[in-house]
Amino acid sequence: QVQLVESGGGLVQPGGSLRLSCAASGSFYSIYAMGWYRQAPGKQREMVAHIRRSGSTNYADFVKGRFTISRDNAKNTVYLQMNSLKPEDTAVYYCYVNIGPDYWGQGTQVTVSS
Repeated sequence: QVQLVESGGGLVQPGGSLRLSCAASGSFYSIYAMGWYRQAPGKQREMVAHIRRSGSTNYADFVKGRFTISRDNAKNTVYLQMNSLKPEDTAVYYCYVNIGPDYWGQGTQVTVSS
């Protein structure tokens, strides 16, 4: 059993910043990859950023240059630093981990509004 606990969401003005965290706990040998997806109302879930155990990363085009994903392997935690936030970044953000199968967090709301 694997549990993911997300934190860091909230309300921020356009141009502001937020940092999301997701800590994994439970029974697993190793986390191969971690990342974030998001889902806005009426839209499909979309990949935001992905980081492998090696540290290599992938980003969706719409966040390149604004968001940074990182991980702490010792803490089994993945972070998403979000800068220059835009109203269209408003969504529920979900973290996931791949340990063979994928596990998902419960989601954290990010609202960008003035």
